[in-house]
Formats: sequence, C-alpha cells, structure tokens
Amino acid sequence: MNKNQLTQQWTGIAASPGYAIAPAYKLNKEVYVPSRQIVSNPLEEVSRFNRAVASAAEQLEVIRQSTLERLGPEKAEIFEGHLLLLRDPELVDVIVDNIGRESMNAEFALHEVAQMFIEMFMGLDNELLQARAIDIRDISDRIMNELRGVPNVDLAALTDQCVIIAEDLTPSDTSSLNLQAVKGIVSEIGSRTSHSAIMARSLGIPAIVGAGPLDISSGSYVILDAIEGVIIVHPTELQLLEYQEKMKQYEQQMAEYSKLKDLPTWTEDGHQVELAANIGNIEDVQKVIDNGAEGIGLFRTEFLYMDRSNFPSEDEQYEVYKHVLARMNNKPVVIRTLDIGGDKELSYMELPKESNPFLGSRALRLCFKHEDLFRIQLRALLRASIHGNLKIMFPMIAVIEEWRKAKAILLEEKAKLQEQGVIVLDKLEIGMMIEIPAAALSADIFAKEVDFFSIGTNDLIQYTMAADRMNESVAYLYQPCHPTLLKLIQMVVEAARKEGKWVGMCGEMAGDQHAIPLLLGLGLQEFSMSASSILPARQLIGTLNYEKLVPIARYALTLSSQQEVLQYVSEYIEEMGNVL
Repeated sequence: MNKNQLTQQWTGIAASPGYAIAPAYKLNKEVYVPSRQIVSNPLEEVSRFNRAVASAAEQLEVIRQSTLERLGPEKAEIFEGHLLLLRDPELVDVIVDNIGRESMNAEFALHEVAQMFIEMFMGLDNELLQARAIDIRDISDRIMNELRGVPNVDLAALTDQCVIIAEDLTPSDTSSLNLQAVKGIVSEIGSRTSHSAIMARSLGIPAIVGAGPLDISSGSYVILDAIEGVIIVHPTELQLLEYQEKMKQYEQQMAEYSKLKDLPTWTEDGHQVELAANIGNIEDVQKVIDNGAEGIGLFRTEFLYMDRSNFPSEDEQYEVYKHVLARMNNKPVVIRTLDIGGDKELSYMELPKESNPFLGSRALRLCFKHEDLFRIQLRALLRASIHGNLKIMFPMIAVIEEWRKAKAILLEEKAKLQEQGVIVLDKLEIGMMIEIPAAALSADIFAKEVDFFSIGTNDLIQYTMAADRMNESVAYLYQPCHPTLLKLIQMVVEAARKEGKWVGMCGEMAGDQHAIPLLLGLGLQEFSMSASSILPARQLIGTLNYEKLVPIARYALTLSSQQEVLQYVSEYIEEMGNVL
C-alpha cells in the first residue's frame, strides 16, 4: 500500500490471466562474466567441465521428473530438450575443443560459446527460436554455477506470499515455484510463447512478460493485472479497493463460466453452433475437456516434430493420435497434417533458404517434396482413425490440383493398409484449410470435392493484406474484422452451404468476442479457439440472436473499414444489453 511513496505503473504483455496483490520479491541473479585464463592441464580442465555438465544433467533430470508428476509430459518435454542440449555436439563439443585447443579455463569457454548461440537466436525474428536462447542461458547458467561451486536459485523455498519480479524466469525457475507463496510473475523480457509463459499458464499463475526495465525493489506492494498487462507499485488505497473488487468479480466470473462447461452452444433464438478447441500436443486435451469444448477443431501436428532431434516414427505418431481420439470420446477431432516452414523450423531438417519463407516451400508444398514423411503421417492417422471421430485436414492449399494430389496420396495409403489387413475408418471426412485468398475465391470449386472447410484467419489476414504477421511495423494491418476479409469468409460459407458442406474457423478470430457476432451472422458453423476462450464464447453466444445478426453481418460487408465495422457491431450489441 502507498505509505507516502509515489505510485508507479508499468505495462507489459499479459501472458497468463488473473490478478495478484502482494509484496514484490525481486529476483536478482548475479551476472557473472568470467575472465580468460590459461590452464596448465587442459585435460583436467575438460574433466572438470564434463563433471559440471554431468551434475547439471542430474539436476535437470530431477526437475524433469518433478515437472512430469506436477504438470504432465508436455511441460516435462521442455527439460528433455534441455537434456538434449547438454549432449548437443554443436554446443558441448565446441566448448571442450576450445578448452583443449586454447588451454582456456572452462568458465570462459562456456561463457563464450553460450553467448554466441544466445545472441544468434535472440537476433532471429522468430519467437520459438528466441525461446531457444533462453533455454541455452538456463543450462549454461546451471553449468557455470557448478563450475563455480555456487548454488542454483531455489524458488521452491519461498514461503511468504509475493509477486516475483525478474529480468526473466527460466523454465526451471518457473517449474519449481511454490504456488502457496508465489501469486504472480512479472518479467522484463519474454513473450506469450516463451517457455516460462507457457509454464505459468499451466500452473495458473497470473503473469506479465516483456514489461521492460523495472525499478521495483523487494517488499514494495504490487498489484498485478494480468488481464490488461498492468503492474502498479505502491498503489493508493482507492486502487487497492478497486483491484480487490476486480479479483472478486474475476473469481465470480470463472465460477459462472464453469456452469456452462457441459452444455451445448445455442444462441438466444435456438441456433446451434459448435465450439471446439485448438491444441498442439496431447497434454492440451485435458484443457479441452476441462473447458467443455465440443471437439478439437485444430490439432497442430507440427509440434510433434519440434523440440526433438529426429522425425517421429509412424508408431509414435499413431500412439499420439490414438490417445487424443480416445480421450475425446467420439467428439470430432480435426487433425491438420504437417505444417512446417515459414516461422516453424526443424533443427534436424535442412529447409531451403528462401527470401520469403511464408510464401515459399511450406506446409503441404513441403510435404509434396518430402512425400515419404507425408505418407508416414497419413498412415499413422489412418491407423488411429478407428479410435474416435477423426477428420483429416490439409493446410496451405492454393489450387485444386494440390487438393487432388493430397487426397490421392491419402487414398493410396488407405488402400495399402486395407490390403495389409489393417482396419481403417471407412467413411473419413477429409477437408482443407482456407488460408490463401486464391482458395477463398475458388471456394465454389473446392466445395464440390471437400468434406469441410476450416478458415485459418491468421494466414488469411496476412496474405490478404500483404502484411507479415511477425513484422511489428505492419501490425496495424492485422485487421480480422475488415470488410475485405469478411467478404472472403462469406464467399467460403456460401460456397459450402450450396454443396451441403460445413465450415469452421481455427484462427484467432474465432475466439474474438468482437468477431463472434459477425461470424455467427455470416453462418459459420464451428468456432475453434484456445481452450480458455471456450466458456466466455459460449456465454456470449447464448445472449445473441442469430436471426437478427444475419442482416447485421451483411450490412457490415458494405462498410469501408474495420473501425466502422467494430463500431457498428458494438452499438448493436449494446442495444441488446451486452458489453463487449
């Protein structure tokens, strides 16, 4: 509370939702920069380094096992990745070579090589690869502490309630948090996709990342608003009362949402739609179930291929797909075939260097060039099909020839499996993503052959606006409710309706509370979003009138800008007594 101290406020990225009010705990990690020294016995120095690596590996295995028991296999995979880094010749062998060749001390060799990789990854315009830099810093700090005989930070030992303030939290820091004490996390750097942010969401800890340099000392009273991304230090009595009320309302809202968990999704006037969830791995399935999703509208299978050193086998993929289908208890599961390239790379697969990878060899285009990998995945999917309600979806299709080729390969593998006596689901729905404007404009042609469409708005927006969604300088062009995009969506929905096919959406737009009324009015039948957005979307849809939204959506198509569309829809919703 403000005891004659000036109230301060910072903003960052809300990475894990919620509120926290508690004293700050400033995590000050020592920045150790070793000096270069000449050693008289390089072989003994290499042995000393190897012992430190072995000790670090033992510690990480303990953390991995603890994370497995606490958060499940998916989060434990982060530390499997760390253990792989400890055996990576490009990292470890280079350090050993430097020690031996240059007769340099292990501390300096470790620091020099680790910094080289950290700077290289941080310089890339790719959040997943930037997260790899944090992983390297995590393991190199652990090895360095072993070399120096300095104990690693133990956040599990915290007992007093606090909000942690740090430059950044490593995955091992986050995994060890004492949840009885730690009520929130603020980091100066990081993104929503960093491993520490992912861990915070899994643990249910409110977190803000990327808040920039923070002048907050331990013991300072802090309000953490991880809904709006605001940090208030030394709050006034009025602010304290305001946020105590917000916390209470948030908890009540979560309780209200929970009542909708197992209900179908109907509009006020009895129009039913399906709310599904997007997932990236098998651990996400529990969130899908916990949030009452009516299916999985997008399983991003590329994450099975990432953060590992080789391709997953057919049997390995089969077990994953089988598990997901079985857990969903015959609810629909749309599984997208491999979509790598663009901003998603595999460390063990040399992809072509392209000036614009988002417009190059990616997704289905890459699968056609590596048909053996594509066929392995298709066989795994077909074998798993008997364990649930599987629907297979091809990404990144621009022309009808690509669709026909992909489907033909799938049917070839199906016939081979049946010849071998393998039971495969006979009537299997096969669909495609609409994420390229050319496909949207040709939806009437595709609709005669596909079983369903799923609109991937993340890419559809960037291709329609010719604006890289990873480029901050053109971020203003990411406009999901722009009339141009709405017209493309309408074309797809109308084309599917004429052929009796269904249309879903698996981009971020599907869970956008401002877009949902428009999408309903345009006739979208399935909305697939992050699991945490399911219940808020269901509550909103239950207050809307479908028949009244149809002319509203059609009129929105005639407007000239996203701002006009949003203002028009907001005014209508407010008239109905809702607030978006």
